[in-house]
Amino acid sequence: MYIVMLRSGRKTMRLWGNDYNKMEFAGAFGDLGTLIPFVVGYITLNKMDPLGILVAFGLFKIFVGLYFRTPIPIQPMKAIGGMAIAHSGTITHGMIWGAGIFTGLFWLLMGLTGAITWIEKITTKPVVRGIMLGLGLSFIVEGLGMMRGEPLLAIGGVIITLLLLNSTRFPAMLILLGYGIVLAFMQKPDLWEELTHISLRFRFPELTFARMSWNDLLAGFVILGLPQAPLTLGNAIIGTVAENNEYFSDRKITAKTISIDHGVMNLISAFMGGIPMCHGAGGMAGHIRFGARTGGALVILGIIILFTGLFLSDSVSLIFQVLPRPILGVILFFAGIELALVIKDIKLNKQNLLSSLLLPARRCGIWVWLT
Repeated sequence: MYIVMLRSGRKTMRLWGNDYNKMEFAGAFGDLGTLIPFVVGYITLNKMDPLGILVAFGLFKIFVGLYFRTPIPIQPMKAIGGMAIAHSGTITHGMIWGAGIFTGLFWLLMGLTGAITWIEKITTKPVVRGIMLGLGLSFIVEGLGMMRGEPLLAIGGVIITLLLLNSTRFPAMLILLGYGIVLAFMQKPDLWEELTHISLRFRFPELTFARMSWNDLLAGFVILGLPQAPLTLGNAIIGTVAENNEYFSDRKITAKTISIDHGVMNLISAFMGGIPMCHGAGGMAGHIRFGARTGGALVILGIIILFTGLFLSDSVSLIFQVLPRPILGVILFFAGIELALVIKDIKLNKQNLLSSLLLPARRCGIWVWLT
């Protein structure tokens, strides 16, 4: 069922087309810069139960890793998340779930009818590169913003990452996470004692049917779902497909499959109390930048998140404190650099340059508005 082999001098377990080694383990955490801040916002400001959120993320990360066998991330939808967290006093849980249901139905329909395939075909390469460049720049800006509060700590993280970025013996992500955990304990001496009092308690998500009204569904569709649609199209579907097929030409995916996948995972997530989710070129860049090359990274992270959701959901806010905000900023910053570098293969004629630069300007503007 599995094969143990040596690759470049390191031991690797290969199972169902995925690798499981320390580089996949390190790369698994390359998407935390976007995942944790949004999840924390939903939990602390919107008062959502972390159980449904984490179980949905865990299950679908495992599924995506096993099915696609590439490090395609699963992230919170950023327009919906930004709006819901910024207006937590008026956005209800039902509206968030309603947005997930609308999003799920919409992308499921786009995939099943083949409409998404037609849109992908008329989208030129410079436009796709512009989408990816814009997201990369927005990640860089957001990462710098997260590092700004404690610049000295962040600089230490940047230096560690630069020194070890290409190391397979000492993966940069693992050393960076260790550095962050040490900093967290130094800044909060009582944190270790609080963590030792955590106990396991199994819980299973409850269905949300009875907690949604038609008004919630309609408001979620209009206020949250509609503004998210173009961002999902550009980044989560077209951008992700382009990036995956460029890095992993032996494991290509299609816009139709990714669109249907978006539909199914959002419908299931909404009904188990989760949040709207998507794939993303930026998250994939983060996984790749820190060592992931197969879906094994997603399976590893999915198992960790699923276990946390099922057994430690009452302590999630405390557990996340072991990763200081500046360290998440460093992760996001390097993911942004990796993604922005895709522009290098565009021939710089006037038309291509215009197409590739207008979209980044617009996307950065949207990101600033969300933050």
